[in-house]
Amino acid sequence: MKKTAFLFLALLAFSLTLNAQQFVSTTPSNRNVVLEEFTGRTCSYCPDGHVIANSIQANYPNRFWSVNIHSDGYNSLTSYPNLNTEKGNQIRAAFNAESFPRGVINRSTPGAISRDVWVSYADAQMNQAAECNVGGKVMIDPETRVASILVEVYYTANSLVSENYLTVVMLQDSIIGSQSYAQVNPEQWMGGDQYCHMHILRDVVTDVMGDAISPTTQGSLVVRSYEYQIPETIGYPNGVAVDLNNIHFLAWVSERYQGLPTRPILNVSELETVFGVDEPIHPYVCDIVLNNMDDCSLSKVVDLKIRNIGTSAINTMAVALGYGDDTYYSNWEGELVPDEKVQLSIPVTANFGTLPMVVSITEANGQPYGHSTTASVTCMEWANLEAEGSEATVELELVQDKYGEQITWEFTASDGTVLCSGGPYYNLVGSSGTLIHVEHIVLPVDECVKFTIYDTAGNGICCNSGQGYYVVKDSHDNVLFGSLDDGAFGDQASHRISVKAQQVGFEEESHSVKIYPNPTTSVLNIQGEGMTNIEVYNTIGQRVMMQMVDGNSIQLNMESLNNGIYFLRIHANDDAILNRTFSVAR
Repeated sequence: MKKTAFLFLALLAFSLTLNAQQFVSTTPSNRNVVLEEFTGRTCSYCPDGHVIANSIQANYPNRFWSVNIHSDGYNSLTSYPNLNTEKGNQIRAAFNAESFPRGVINRSTPGAISRDVWVSYADAQMNQAAECNVGGKVMIDPETRVASILVEVYYTANSLVSENYLTVVMLQDSIIGSQSYAQVNPEQWMGGDQYCHMHILRDVVTDVMGDAISPTTQGSLVVRSYEYQIPETIGYPNGVAVDLNNIHFLAWVSERYQGLPTRPILNVSELETVFGVDEPIHPYVCDIVLNNMDDCSLSKVVDLKIRNIGTSAINTMAVALGYGDDTYYSNWEGELVPDEKVQLSIPVTANFGTLPMVVSITEANGQPYGHSTTASVTCMEWANLEAEGSEATVELELVQDKYGEQITWEFTASDGTVLCSGGPYYNLVGSSGTLIHVEHIVLPVDECVKFTIYDTAGNGICCNSGQGYYVVKDSHDNVLFGSLDDGAFGDQASHRISVKAQQVGFEEESHSVKIYPNPTTSVLNIQGEGMTNIEVYNTIGQRVMMQMVDGNSIQLNMESLNNGIYFLRIHANDDAILNRTFSVAR
């Protein structure tokens, strides 16, 4: 028997033995409200619907919930995230929602209603006496991803019919992806067309229109239990990973079948969610985050969130973090009670690119422990730009495709401040075409600037709609990033620029650097104290090589480079930069 099932059945047996509720109130109350909101990523007015729903939730905390249902229409399956579900399609069809955004408030209307009357309908439901109360608990085993669900319904008055319907749904928050007119809702806008999608319907645990329950008379207690296997991913293609830390469950009772849907909804509640297994000591790494990602530095901090999913308190832990060729260690002391989380912050030296990070809890409460979790972390490279004064100027050369209205871009500082932005542009006439745009942007010194280009259609600026591209150059016409082939970037592409004051170079007294042989045929030897990394650029400003330095010497393999002149940029641990020239001649 699964560990979660053991705990769950023990909890259920206790509840049934006492023949009394454990989670649901027996006190008469007014109805809580659920809004089933039919919405979509390509819907222009849908973010305004989200604003209205958020305002109702703010006015009625813990009494109002919105279920955002993505289904056929105004939703893209060809780009991430695909938020559609077949059960969402069934619910939308049941309420004849043909235009978005529309919704139903406690299923109190025959069909979906427009957003301008949601507030009044929600207020009316809030002031109506409820026939029943709903409560319950969900226990998730994060290792098996099994959710043991217990729902209780207590009738404080008689229902009009002898059989009602119980529905349990799983929602997911914080799904980042594109949204048309995302800026209409600043609370969830992430910049460009990127949006934080909230309370998205992911699945219906019960029958899509609910499971029949009875009795429905005053004083009756109905208890239902479910064991639900939480999927790893929902949606195809471009499905969304189901993050256990961002899911929650709602349960509601509707009165009867009226046509296809069950309605009206008599009451609704969010179920308490906990993580647990039937073991006394069981810490579990539930999140790994590489911080300082908008810094042009390899010094990063990893935040680990560890949850106690056992039955006893944890007072000590030893953690080992493996990343690249290094292992970092951290010891923790305190009191971590069951189902609580603690955050450990561990400084690391990052590596460019995407690498696995393995976190192992090797000891808990003084005893050996063997839990490990692996995550994939990415550290993006950056271009270096030397400012000749208090600021630097770069040139953006952007060639749009036919659909200029889909294109926007921005330069942002490390704190998220938008330094400059552009687009959307006009659509061009014809089946395909291009048009060049040149922008000159001033960037502040001592800043890590991020450039991001967006395409709302998710197919970049290229191909069948015209071969577009983007290139960013410094004031000397050297390419920092981008190329004639950088048009097929999908939803978006990002690059970073480290803007520094111009360095004179290493002082020979403190930085003696030797480079040989020059010219070279195959290898280049570099010797000098305090070196941290070395970059190689060609004569048009493209970086063709980057190598970290561990020690006072390094040997670079130049066999992949063509004959010609190249530039070395040698970085030192005191932030000084030495520029040297060498050539490859065979």
